[in-house]
Order: sequence, then structure tokens, then C-alpha cells
Amino acid sequence: MAAADWSNYVARFHADRAGVTEWVLHRARTGGGDAYDWLAAATTEGRVVLDLACGSAPLLPVLAAGRYVGVDVSAAELALARRRGAGPLVRGSATALPLADGSVEVVACSMALQILTPLPTVLAEVARVLTPGGLLVATVPDRGPLRAGDVPILAALLATLGRGLGYPNDRLLRRLPDLLAAAGLRLVIDERRRFAYRLAAAADAEVFLASLYLPGLSTRRYRAARVLLRTAARARLSLPVPVRRLVAVRT
Repeated sequence: MAAADWSNYVARFHADRAGVTEWVLHRARTGGGDAYDWLAAATTEGRVVLDLACGSAPLLPVLAAGRYVGVDVSAAELALARRRGAGPLVRGSATALPLADGSVEVVACSMALQILTPLPTVLAEVARVLTPGGLLVATVPDRGPLRAGDVPILAALLATLGRGLGYPNDRLLRRLPDLLAAAGLRLVIDERRRFAYRLAAAADAEVFLASLYLPGLSTRRYRAARVLLRTAARARLSLPVPVRRLVAVRT
């Protein structure tokens, strides 16, 4: 799918399903909490934090020790963020951040770098607004780690969808150290963790499916995937949510 088509799809997705990503990621747990806790653990307390592609501001509670600024392009997501008391919030693009050079000490970006295009421009903007020595802390979806028991349900889901789960920046994220270096950032942490999303009820299956980016998926396949996940919910299965955490420093 072309970048412009992806952009239009994502805009419609978040207008129609604001808050769905937060709902799923809060319920996807590991022993140390959720993916938002994991991201926040890599930041430094008491700093000025830009929440890039902030969505409904799920990072606000775990970044509250610092001074918070949220930026997103989605009016629907920002409306949810305002209702929870987040602020200041700015509607703006990741490719032209409405902040001054060197104005923040941490840029936090939860599960968005895979769709923010063009990624080199986004990373250059992140470096521009960071102070020297400032941090970019980001999470993105990944393919692992997985457990042996994850494979059957994932294989069944992907077969039912008739496709894999892919994003515009998948190839670029595989050579991220070079992209970061070109932007003036140095990768210092690159690690992965498996979170588990428990299917305790049919509603859990519905929301998980609704949270997936599936442009162009037919109604027939969507309904078949819904049936599959509802069946998994009756068996009280868990779905793996593998996440990659990245930390880079402004050189």
C-alpha cells in the first residue's frame, strides 16, 4: 500500500476506533506490568517529555513525574486525551513537530514508529527537538519472542486473515541503527518482550481484532477471524503481543 493510502487508512482507523490501542495494550500484561510501564521505565524522571503520536495519552499516568506535551494528528484521540486531563496537547504531524529546537529531554513514542512516514524525516524531527543527551524511547510491534503454545493460535489467525500483519516501516526498522545515526541519534538499547493478552470474554476478542491494522481486508475474512477469536475466548486462551523497545540518545 502506498504511503498516502496508509496515511488515509490510519486517519480513518483512529477517527472510528479512538482509544482501542490503549485498551488492548493495557490488558496485554507480563510480570512487570504492561507495555506502557515498560516504555516509561526507560525514561528519566523529572524531565520535559514529548509524547509523540500520543493517541489517547495512555502514557500520561506513567510519565506524570515530568512535564508532559502530547502531539498527535488525530482529533478523536486527542479528545480522549483531553478528557483524561492530559496537556498541553497539540494537533500536529510527526514530520513537522510544533516545538522549538532542543526543547524537550525525552521523546516517548508508543507503538507508532512503524506507521509514521517518512521515517527518516520523523527521526530527524525527533533529534531536532531533543536536547543534547536527550532520549528517544519507543516501542514498536515485533514478531517475537513467542512461546511454543503461541504458534497454533497465531498460525490459525493469520491463515484466517489470509495475510500477515505488516506496516509501512517494517523494512526500515530492520536497519534502524543506521537511520538513527543519520538523524544524529545513537541506539543504546534494543530489546524485546512478550506480553499476553488474555481472551476472557467475547468482547476481548472483538476489541483485539478491532485494534489490528488490516487495510483492504474483506468482510468475509474479518468475520471469520472474529469467529476464530471468539472460540479462543471460550477456551480462555491468551494471544501473544510481542513488543520491541528502543532507546536512543541524541549525540
